[in-house]
Amino acid sequence: MESQQLISYIALGAPATRRPAPSNLPFLRPEIGFTPKWYHQGLGIDFGEKYHTDPGYRKQMVQLMRQEVDRRFPENRIGKLTFDSQSLDLLTGVYGACTIASMFGVPIRYDREQWPTSEHYALSDEEMMRLQPVNPETNPFFLNIQDQIDKIAVTEGKVIGFINWQGVLNNAQRLRGEQLFLDMLVDSEMTLNLLECVTTTMIDAARMLQERQKLTGFQYSFFTVSNCLVNMIQPELYQEYILPFDQRIADEFESIGIHNCAWNATPYLEDYASIQKVGYLDMGLDSDLVRAKSLFPDTRRSLMYTPMDLANKPMGEIRRDLEFIALNYGPCDLVAADIEAGTPDRRVQEFLQLCDQLSEIYS
Repeated sequence: MESQQLISYIALGAPATRRPAPSNLPFLRPEIGFTPKWYHQGLGIDFGEKYHTDPGYRKQMVQLMRQEVDRRFPENRIGKLTFDSQSLDLLTGVYGACTIASMFGVPIRYDREQWPTSEHYALSDEEMMRLQPVNPETNPFFLNIQDQIDKIAVTEGKVIGFINWQGVLNNAQRLRGEQLFLDMLVDSEMTLNLLECVTTTMIDAARMLQERQKLTGFQYSFFTVSNCLVNMIQPELYQEYILPFDQRIADEFESIGIHNCAWNATPYLEDYASIQKVGYLDMGLDSDLVRAKSLFPDTRRSLMYTPMDLANKPMGEIRRDLEFIALNYGPCDLVAADIEAGTPDRRVQEFLQLCDQLSEIYS
C-alpha cells in the first residue's frame, strides 16, 4: 500500500523526530542535531521547566539557537523544515519524550542542560487492571499543550512542529517500569490492558493535536512510533504484544514511521514489513541493511549514525561507513543526532561535505 514518505527531522534544541518528505531528496541526506548541553555550553540556555512551559521564552531561545547554528555552520540545513525556511518551530521538542506518560500522571524531571525525563514510576497490579485510556479533552497536561498552541498561534500564525508521542512499548515501560517485561511472560491480560490504554491515548491525543494545528494552516497526518526498547524483548514477544498495536496506529494515519534508535533492527524487520503504510524506518549500522532495503524498497530508510562514531572515528573510517551505507542501503537519511558539546565543528562540517560528495557519486 502506498504511503507518504517521511524523513528524519531534528528541530533546534529538540530530539530527533520525523516530518513529511519533500521531493528531490539527496541520495545521502544528512540530518544533524545537538544535545541541549551543546547549546547550554555555547549560549547558556536553560532547558529546564520554563523552556517547556513558556512558549514566549522558548521562542527567544530558539532564535538564539538559530543565530548560533548559522554562525558556526554557514549555509547549513540544520534544524530547518526546508533549506530556506524562516519559520520558527516552537512545538517540536516540548516535554521531550514525556508527553504520554505525563498524561497518565507520571511526573517530569527537568534539567537545565538535558531533555526532560519521566520520573521512575511503576503502576501496581491493581492500578494496572483498573487503568483506562486518558481523555485528552479533559486531561490537564494535554490541555496545557493546547494552551501553548493557542499562544503560539497568536504570535506566529501557523503552528508548525510535532509532539513526540513515543511508542507503545516505550510508554508502557514508563508506566509499569521493568516489571512490564515479566508481565509479558506471566500475565498477558494485564499487559494487553496497559498496551490498549496507552495506544488509545496516543491515537486520540495525536488526532486532536493535528486537528488543532490544521486550524492554524499546518496540516499533516502521520505518526511515528519510537521502538527504542524493542531490543529488550524477543521478536516473538514483539509479534505477540506490540506489532498489533503498531499496525493499529498505522491504520489510523496516512503514514507511519518506525524509529529504532541506533540498535540492530534485523530481528524485527520481517514483522515491520507486515505493517501497512510504513513511510519511514531507521536503524543502526549493525542491522542487515541489504535485507532492510529489500523489504522496504519504497520506504524512506534512515541510518542512525552514533555521536560517538562521528566524534571518535577517523574520517577515513567514517567515509568507509558511509560508502557501505550508500551501496547497501541508499538512498537514505544519515542521522547524526545528539552531538555532544566538545565535538569539533570541523568534524560536523566534514560529515556534511562527505554526504554531499557521496550523493553526487551514488545518485
